[in-house]
Amino acid sequence: MSQPLDDAALDQLFRTARTYNGYLDKQVSSEQLHAIWDLMKFGPTSANMLPARMIWCTTPEAKDKLAALASGTNGDKIRKAPVTVIIGTDLHFHTRLPELFPHAPQIADVFANHPDREVMALRNSSLQGGYFILAARALGLDTGPMSGFDNAAVNAAFFADTPNVESNFISTLGYGDPATIFDRSPRPDFDTFNTIL
Repeated sequence: MSQPLDDAALDQLFRTARTYNGYLDKQVSSEQLHAIWDLMKFGPTSANMLPARMIWCTTPEAKDKLAALASGTNGDKIRKAPVTVIIGTDLHFHTRLPELFPHAPQIADVFANHPDREVMALRNSSLQGGYFILAARALGLDTGPMSGFDNAAVNAAFFADTPNVESNFISTLGYGDPATIFDRSPRPDFDTFNTIL
C-alpha cells in the first residue's frame, strides 16, 4: 500500500513550488528532458491515449522562432529560459490506440468517428501538461507555463509536418530564479470552491 509523501516532497511538488518568470544561468540537459517524459508518461489518460506531442526548444534559433509568436513579455521569457516546451495535442491520437491500448484495440474505431474526439484530445493533453509540471518539479526543475501566444502561427511554424497536431500551451523550463517571482496569489480554503455531497 502506498504511503503519503513527506512534507518535503509535498512542498517541492505543491506548497512551495512556484511558476517562474526567469531562470538561473544553469543548463538543462537532454537527459533531464528524457527523465521528465519517462515520469509524465505514466500519468493517466483516457484509454491510455497519450495525445500530447512535445517539442522541446533548446537552441537559440528554436527559442527565437517561438518567441516571435508570443505576446507581451512572454517572448523575452522564452528566449532567456534554458528550455521552452510546446505541449501539442494530436487530434488523431486514435491511430496509435491499437499500440497504446492493446487489450482493446478496437477502441480506435470508436474514437475515429467520435464527435467529441477533439475535446477528448485537448482534455488529455492538458492532463499530460500537468504531469509535465509535476515531473519537472519532482526532478528539481521549475516551470513557467503560459498561453500568451498565437496558436495558429505556432501550429504553422512547428507542426506543419503533422497537421493533425495543434499547440495546447507552452512552458519554460529550468532552475527558477527566486528574484523573478512575486508574492504567491491567494489559494482559497476548501469550502470556497468545493462541495461534498
